[in-house]
Amino acid sequence: MAKNMDFDYIQKARHSMAHVLAKAVCELFDDVKLGFGPPIDNGFYYDFDMAHTLREEDFPAIEAKMSEIIKNDEEFVQKQIDDPEAFFAGEPYKLELISEFRAAGEEISAYENNGFVDLCAGPHIESTKELRNWGFSVANIAGAYWRGNSDNPMLQRIYVHAFPDRKELKKYHQFLEEAKKRDHRLLGNQLDLFFFDETAPGMPYWLPKGAKLYNTLLNFSRKAHEERGYQEIVGPQLNHRGLWETSGHWEHYHENMFTVDLENNQSYALKPMNCPNAMIAFGRKNRSYRDLPLRFYETSYLHRKEASGAMHGLMRVQTFRQDDSHNFITHQQISGEINEILDITDYLYSVFGLTARAVLSTRPLEGYLGEISEWDAAEEQLKTVLNDRYEGDFEINEGDGAFYGPKIDVLVKDVLGREWQLCTIQLDFQLAGKFGLEYTDSDGKRKTPVVIHRALFGSIERFIGVITEHFAARFPFWLSPVQIGIVPVHDAHVEYCQEIYQKLTEAGLRATIDLSEGTMGNKIKTYRNELTPYIIIIGDSEMEQGNISIRVRNGTQVNNISFDSFLTTCKKMDTEHLLDLIDSDF
Repeated sequence: MAKNMDFDYIQKARHSMAHVLAKAVCELFDDVKLGFGPPIDNGFYYDFDMAHTLREEDFPAIEAKMSEIIKNDEEFVQKQIDDPEAFFAGEPYKLELISEFRAAGEEISAYENNGFVDLCAGPHIESTKELRNWGFSVANIAGAYWRGNSDNPMLQRIYVHAFPDRKELKKYHQFLEEAKKRDHRLLGNQLDLFFFDETAPGMPYWLPKGAKLYNTLLNFSRKAHEERGYQEIVGPQLNHRGLWETSGHWEHYHENMFTVDLENNQSYALKPMNCPNAMIAFGRKNRSYRDLPLRFYETSYLHRKEASGAMHGLMRVQTFRQDDSHNFITHQQISGEINEILDITDYLYSVFGLTARAVLSTRPLEGYLGEISEWDAAEEQLKTVLNDRYEGDFEINEGDGAFYGPKIDVLVKDVLGREWQLCTIQLDFQLAGKFGLEYTDSDGKRKTPVVIHRALFGSIERFIGVITEHFAARFPFWLSPVQIGIVPVHDAHVEYCQEIYQKLTEAGLRATIDLSEGTMGNKIKTYRNELTPYIIIIGDSEMEQGNISIRVRNGTQVNNISFDSFLTTCKKMDTEHLLDLIDSDF
């Protein structure tokens, strides 16, 4: 009987297939010790301790053995084991789990399929026959510490892609191929945007074109914030330990901070967050309710220690900048300020063609600070804001708020359908009090402001990684490091090209001329490989008529058009931050 392919069933089937993988590996190789194998979004994995070093050449044999097991219609049967320690005597990782289950008073459960027994709480599908139409393939091998602890042995983890039918598997592989082509690390290297060096792990070098991209994005953010009443500040990079003790970072985040001891054994740290500096800036003088909301925007460099295995191109780095802000408000201003922040968030993401959804995280069950009544009131305000904006179309993540207040995370979806958590908006009822911050309210009483921590792009580095993959490095005109390339057909056309270049740069546009040795065709090819939005080509005809011909990035060729008309079009795309290139009606 066909099963309803809901999410729970799919995950149960994937978990059952993990047992099939484990059985296959045990039958193919000697001296295999089993870890465990959970389902994941695109399939499952299983961890093994074994003498044989797995290689890609082993994949076909593993897949064939799995197919054989599946065709055997093996039933998954829960098995009661009277003495599990004796039964799993040769399985050290299972014995560790059994010991923990006993200490916690939990039931010890195992499942069997045709003689293969694995420690498992289930549930499983009824039989491997339900997997006959599934599409699966061994994806890759990775090293993984047992239970994620670097003090434990390194195991071999086999990842398997698994989907309810072969068409879905094929579609997923096509998605992976497209994602691979868009990998920001590959494109960043090809286009000379950024690179990494072992002398500074997780700390990108921005090359000239990458720096243009970076600064253009940063200036766009600055302008958008300034227009909405934000005031930019710049705090010190190195701060005394006392600042971090007051904020609580020294106690809770010290291991992730880069620290240094200076004269007289004074400890300092490179800042991993901007918030303590914003508190100092607020507290430097008396504040009134008339000053609020007070929005301190800061893009200073931050430094955070990351495990070497956690770093991944621009997506996870050790030094970065944020479009960060700390907004000081009254309790009565929470709804209005959250709405204002979501307004600018919606605008910023729309410029990049990114769709977004909101997730509200509420008070943790334990470990939170402050009064429950304060939390409840704040959460109700946030729910009202989100209901009004999105007509109830938002997610609530119960109990996942920060210890100091509820938060809204905004997840964006790229062109491949992948979701990225970039923006976070966090209410904080505690930090201002730790720094003794107050303002004079309209009733003359001194009160503690509420602080909203928020970053919209999040890490600028990570956002560039996301949009590089989103656009496949075919950035909108206004964001492109080089917007216009100029190619003279012969040396006789160079002077006119230089005149055009001068006019473009005077208009604030980013252009270059290729005056190198080589043919016109090769120069055009170079600009095309660099994904330059427009290539101006100047020959005899263009010089005689005082016009230009252009090659658009999408392949469109437009001959003998007015330079002034083209310039007007470029300035329009630049100032209005248009998403698409104009390829006609110049």
